[in-house]
Amino acid sequence: MIALGVRTTNGDIEVLDLPTPRKPTSGELLLQMTAAGIGPWDVLLHTGGWDVGLEPPAALGVEGVGRVIAVGPGVEIFKIGDVVIVHDTPLAAGSGTWAEQVLVHASSVAICPPNLSHDLGAALPVAALTARQALDELRTDSATRLLVVGSGPTAVLAVQLAVQAGASVVAAASPRHADRLRRLGAIDVIDSHMQGWAQTTERRFDAVLVAADGTASEAMSLLEDGGRLCSITSDAPEPARGITSNNLYIHPDGEELGKLAALAAAGKLSLEVSSVTIEQGSATAAIVAAGRSGGVKFVIDFTGVAPSRD
Repeated sequence: MIALGVRTTNGDIEVLDLPTPRKPTSGELLLQMTAAGIGPWDVLLHTGGWDVGLEPPAALGVEGVGRVIAVGPGVEIFKIGDVVIVHDTPLAAGSGTWAEQVLVHASSVAICPPNLSHDLGAALPVAALTARQALDELRTDSATRLLVVGSGPTAVLAVQLAVQAGASVVAAASPRHADRLRRLGAIDVIDSHMQGWAQTTERRFDAVLVAADGTASEAMSLLEDGGRLCSITSDAPEPARGITSNNLYIHPDGEELGKLAALAAAGKLSLEVSSVTIEQGSATAAIVAAGRSGGVKFVIDFTGVAPSRD
């Protein structure tokens, strides 16, 4: 089958011809992929930054949308033919979602709503789950004054989810993203690309979600004593002034993913999404890893790939 991945640990990302996966065992599903998300985290899968059990040669990718083509013993919720959305780690068989077919854990899967496009569905899982779990960590509610630092998919979804929870949300991002962030509900946008950007505002916050590298320390200075900081970029500062400061690492959650997919299907969560072919995937992954995606979430479209006959 056609896949996009690596032949060896630390190898180049390239189009591969891999064997089709084994039959699913207890608690597993086999999916025929239609679309798979590309994120900056994917390059960590084969370089030691994120141990998901990759076994090269293997496809990269940990999220996407696919159709169930085989069901393992003990799985009762899903059946052959279901279209599902997934974020799965560790990888069930050592290979990821950037492939025609992938084995996944049924507990990491949710039904993809019929009116949710497969491109948006594939773009959603990691960013949406990370945003949801970070906001839960920050105990975000209608009384929260929240600062979200960043303009990538996770930050954009966090703004939307926090606004829906009734929080007062301010974003810190490049000015070119300001209009969109305001349309999504941010009451103000601080230019975080300015030197000493935290000193340009008198605002203070109960909680900060850090979704941009190198901004955590400055963002922390805007917290009230006893506030809460959650970083998804692994750079949470040491606690100070009674502030709780934590790094968050996403965990799969099929049930929560289903709720987030339903919100997206209802038009309550949006992302800028662009699809690419598998042949364009390597170059696109390099752009995403370098932080040059411009806030766009890229997905690999598998619908034009002839089904494997292995």
